[in-house]
Amino acid sequence: MGSDGTPLVGFPPYSHKMAETWRKPSSRWRLGMVLPTSPKKLCVVALCFFFTSLVLVGGSFRARRCIVQKAAEQKAAEEPAYHWQRFPRLNGFYNGVRSLVNFTDWVPEQQAAADTEFSITKLPPLEPVIVDPYPQYGSAAYLKDHHTVKKCFIDEDEKVPAPDIFAYPGIPGNMSAPYFGSYEMLNMAPDRCFERFGRLGPYGYSYIPSEGGLGLANYTEHAGADEIQDMFEKVDYRDVNWGRAQQRCFEKNRERFEPSSRSTGNEAGPKKRVQRTAYVLRTWTGYEYNDIQLLSLRAMINELSLKSGGEYDVHFLVHVKNDSIPIWASEEVYNETLRESVPREFWDMSTLWTEQQMRTYYPGPFPDEENLHNHAEADIYGVYRSAHFALQWFAQHHPEYDFFWNWEMDVRYLGHYYEFHNGVSEWAAAQPRKLLWERSARFWIPSLHGTYSAFSEFVENETREKDEKPIWGPMEFETGERGTLPSPEFNKPPTTFDKDNYEWGVGEEADLLTFNPIFDPTKTNWVFRDDVSGYNVTRPPPRRAALVTIGRLSKRLLQIMHEETSNMRHTMFPEMWPSSVALHHGFKAAYVPHPIYFEHKWPLDTMNQIFNYPTAPHESPFGWGEHNFQGASFYYNAGLSGALWRRWLGDKEDGNGGKKFEEKHSGRMCLRGILHHPIKSEGVESPPMWPL
Repeated sequence: MGSDGTPLVGFPPYSHKMAETWRKPSSRWRLGMVLPTSPKKLCVVALCFFFTSLVLVGGSFRARRCIVQKAAEQKAAEEPAYHWQRFPRLNGFYNGVRSLVNFTDWVPEQQAAADTEFSITKLPPLEPVIVDPYPQYGSAAYLKDHHTVKKCFIDEDEKVPAPDIFAYPGIPGNMSAPYFGSYEMLNMAPDRCFERFGRLGPYGYSYIPSEGGLGLANYTEHAGADEIQDMFEKVDYRDVNWGRAQQRCFEKNRERFEPSSRSTGNEAGPKKRVQRTAYVLRTWTGYEYNDIQLLSLRAMINELSLKSGGEYDVHFLVHVKNDSIPIWASEEVYNETLRESVPREFWDMSTLWTEQQMRTYYPGPFPDEENLHNHAEADIYGVYRSAHFALQWFAQHHPEYDFFWNWEMDVRYLGHYYEFHNGVSEWAAAQPRKLLWERSARFWIPSLHGTYSAFSEFVENETREKDEKPIWGPMEFETGERGTLPSPEFNKPPTTFDKDNYEWGVGEEADLLTFNPIFDPTKTNWVFRDDVSGYNVTRPPPRRAALVTIGRLSKRLLQIMHEETSNMRHTMFPEMWPSSVALHHGFKAAYVPHPIYFEHKWPLDTMNQIFNYPTAPHESPFGWGEHNFQGASFYYNAGLSGALWRRWLGDKEDGNGGKKFEEKHSGRMCLRGILHHPIKSEGVESPPMWPL
């Protein structure tokens, strides 16, 4: 207002409403204090707000999606990759020596009720016993037909006899049973189990290096172990020469292996000649021999060779991987290479070879156009495609042996070596040739098929019902321009298939023994099924394969294999070559139904379907269906094999096992004889770095 009380020009009269408006500016005015108010600028602000909202909403969505995805991945990780992983897991393998029961009281885990209990004692409830699977060499019955077996020693002075090993005469309570094969059928004792002190102790496992042992049992569960260690004399293995020990043993018993002759002295009548076997270990330069393997090798030599009076000789066939080393030009270079590649105790039983040497021995040629398909894309002289070349060469230089075991370095046998090898050989010799190929193409599942006799009858009926032509003697097929070798007369059937009453072949040693079925690879998608060289590529020959190349071959089979390679330039992938040559020329071949364990409780019908009757080639267990063996104790990719072996040694596996576990539960594991493959690592639990 002016001084006279009249309102100022241009201003409205004062009111409370105006005062309120002043104190509380309009919303537009307030926004203008913070943001520009032009339409263009407001549009920019709106767009920024819109995109910010999108980012926030999108981030929230992505976060939720990430959470959902991680949950799905976790669920997928928990889902079994294979159908057999859904089956209940078997844990009876891990029951120990303090839960032993008599064999007659044993109930397999697969048959036991879920609430089955068994007692656990403070010490093993049974007393350990010596394992002696050898013939009664000193008995009148044996000496009637055989020469006297003279005792063999480890040392030259004959003061250190070949040691015995020990087992418990029982089985841990609730122990799992094998699904394939049988102990009884192979003449192996089913009623005893082996733990590490009795099995490996006599070879240096359980005593210290200053006494000639390896000292591996210092940090391990040992209930009852003192009693076992008191049962054997400690052998100082630091200066043992196994090659010379084998040679001395053979020389003492040479007359056993010579042609039949009338004995002199008190032994009346002609004596049977005992056949000799070479046990060939396939090793190579650069191979690392750990302490556990040393124990296994000592066991192998002692039990097969020395304790049998020289029936076996163990050999190391060493692949020199560097072809440029002139091992054949210099004895000094040869010996230096050998000593760098093999432990000292095995020097005098080792033989070196190279791939270049095989090129000279089997010059071929083996042209690529005569190969059906080299899936490996490897050289034909490489050990991967032609490991049999070296074995054929070795056999040519050792005609003194009747049989040759081809043995890989990643195989372990938990039981007694002689019991196993003698058992499978005698079983095979007793098998008639009739339908032997057909039986050998299938897994025998005793819990499903019943006895082996019932299984044999089943195979006969199935072969007849399917109108399949059985294999009977040598095969005839188109071989290409070079033809094939004539088959030996002894492999030609003495009568027709129908007239034979399961008599031909009984008592005849098998020419080929395998530890997996001998299958037709053309009915599978096994990747190496077409690695066939030198035959008619437009009409390939019939063939068979047995996976994992360990097995026994006769001298006469190896002779034909050698001649086929040398004269006819025929060869195949190693897992096919011996069985295919045996098929072509009518040799006696058998798959040995040794016990194979699984870590899951398979339904028997499912197991039979998967392993014996795959519905398509790609489902064969010898092709893409090989994952079914991952939970088994024997195959080329058997995961249970190594896990079981390491746990048996007392080591931890996936956080389970070891000393504390064994002490808390039923003691160290005690297993029946099991053939393990593959073993890619092994050891024992190391002691802690500080006292516990």
